[in-house]
Amino acid sequence: MLTLYPELKPNAQHRLAVEPPHELYVEESGNPDGIPVLVVHGGPGGGCEDYHRRFFDAERFRIILMDQRGAGRSTPLAELQGNSTDRLIEDMEAVRAFLGVDQWLLFGGSWGSTLSLVYAQTHPERVLGLVLRGIFLCRPRDIQWFYQDGASRVFPDYWADFEAPIPEHERADMVSAYYRRLTSANELEQIQAAKAWSVWEGRCATLHPNPRVVEHFGHPHVAIALARIECHYFMNNAFLEPDQIVRDAARLADIPGIIVHGRYDMVCPLENAIALSQAWPQAELQIIRDAGHSASEPAIVDALMRGVESVVAKTGKSVG
Repeated sequence: MLTLYPELKPNAQHRLAVEPPHELYVEESGNPDGIPVLVVHGGPGGGCEDYHRRFFDAERFRIILMDQRGAGRSTPLAELQGNSTDRLIEDMEAVRAFLGVDQWLLFGGSWGSTLSLVYAQTHPERVLGLVLRGIFLCRPRDIQWFYQDGASRVFPDYWADFEAPIPEHERADMVSAYYRRLTSANELEQIQAAKAWSVWEGRCATLHPNPRVVEHFGHPHVAIALARIECHYFMNNAFLEPDQIVRDAARLADIPGIIVHGRYDMVCPLENAIALSQAWPQAELQIIRDAGHSASEPAIVDALMRGVESVVAKTGKSVG
């Protein structure tokens, strides 16, 4: 089973001003002349993590990490103004142009798979290939599953903690109830709601309980951005048209891709990946038997690293 490459530091870090008040954090590591790959993080609002660099051979890849609007090291943290899917697509294009990249490989999981797919459908000529994990189609039924009725029946003990900040008379629409608190002028109410929202996701993300993942999701800096931005997007149907990704899947026909999805993914159920695979049959679907949602699970790591090599082989690209 493949494991992550050794730790490495960025060799360049950038601050890119886009639409005010947003400024993006962008970094590069690996080989400046290597195959460009953009890590598209989840959430929305999750931010990149240092281990994301380690899915790629630093001698062969130009590894680009970008924190989306309001997330991670981008500023202002947790900002909702001008934060929408089409703006994030514009930001990806701005980063590509800023770095002088003609085409790049997109590596995205969860919301990162959503954004990668929408970008590829908008700018197919810019995409070498897609390595996607934990497919999230962002349909109302997918949001309903995790935030109203579905995962709540698999994890009723964790769900009880998620429900706790919300009065019983508001629980028929948990996303709206949380949105009111996450956009409240009361900062204490905001952070309490954010932590409950984010920890719910962290607890459900792995097949086996992983305290490190839950601790990361519970960190105030992570929680406030993840919860506010996710809830903002879900209140707006992720700024997508009904079934947009599956509807436009034909635009992906000439792009090599691989879909990696955990059999026991409770955040984004496997049906998301099946629906995408049926609409995009050119991509290889790998259902990982002993995994849930998280990119850090060993079997998912192995499949993603093999997936990178498989997709690159199909592009015919090499260093130099």
